[in-house]
Amino acid sequence: MRVGSFMLGAQFPGQGEGEALHRAVRCAELAEEAGLDAVWLGEHHFVPYGTCPSAITLAALLLGRTRRIRVGTAVSVLPTVHPVALGEQAALLHVTSGGRFSLGVGRGGPWVDLEVFGAGLKAYEQDFPESLDLLLRWLREPSVAADGERYRFREVPVVPRPSEAFTEVPGPEVVVACTSPASVRLAAERGLPMLLGMHVGDEEKAEMVALWRRHARACGRPAPETHRASHVSAGVCQIADRRTDAAEALLKAMPGWLRQGLGAHVTVDGRERRMRDPLAYTELLCGLHPVGPPQLCADRLAATSERTGISRFALFVEGSGDLAATEENVRRLGSEVLPRLAGRS
Repeated sequence: MRVGSFMLGAQFPGQGEGEALHRAVRCAELAEEAGLDAVWLGEHHFVPYGTCPSAITLAALLLGRTRRIRVGTAVSVLPTVHPVALGEQAALLHVTSGGRFSLGVGRGGPWVDLEVFGAGLKAYEQDFPESLDLLLRWLREPSVAADGERYRFREVPVVPRPSEAFTEVPGPEVVVACTSPASVRLAAERGLPMLLGMHVGDEEKAEMVALWRRHARACGRPAPETHRASHVSAGVCQIADRRTDAAEALLKAMPGWLRQGLGAHVTVDGRERRMRDPLAYTELLCGLHPVGPPQLCADRLAATSERTGISRFALFVEGSGDLAATEENVRRLGSEVLPRLAGRS
């Protein structure tokens, strides 16, 4: 079982953007000291829900400051960037970090980002498969040309070519954020592991893993590959000596952050959007994920792994909104939860 932290650079009410980013960077560095397996970085534009607008840029900073831990994007929003530009950046980080970089990609949402970056709504609604396939070709082939509906260009060499960097690591891992049967099928057809969100519980995640396997087998993916696929489960983690104290820390801070952060999203086409009730959503997350004493947290992670077949976790650890409390949360995750998971598959 591999446990990592999930950092958004969340800007809680009353905080500045620099404070949010400092907490994210500091606690990502601390994750390596604490013995965690990975740090996953969120990406958002124009909203205080997350103050990091380029997960791959922040990943570069953290790869330079660390020596062991894996750093991944969760996710880089593919519709707002050219796949070749993202592929070049991913290849660069893969080569220079010794293969410690994971590229998580997703569709994002129908937000004003699509207007600002000139992508248009079609990039979100229809063009994601083409963009993903172009990105994968860039990471796997020596040269690439494109003749699709969205991207057309003559053949050019891939430099640096990530597949030539390490014989044991052919290129940066690519993970796809999946929130629907269509995205599950897309990932399965390409043999790519899924990143599953913190808003869904074990039962739904298990169903998505089963659906992924069915689609992978149906399109001819070899059986060993389908069983080795290393999906990632996102969740919330807050550790305290008593469960009530851990839940209270999140219930005091997260609803205000969610109300401010999610409420700032603007749709590109004026469509109506419904926001979850922030308090009810926080209560849901406390019930689904490792929130409480270390043994409870370890048992919850082990139960999720057993029910879903997922062995990798990206845990949102900054739910208190406080730097010192987040640092302590990361330390306890490493020193008190991970040892309780030792030997569990």
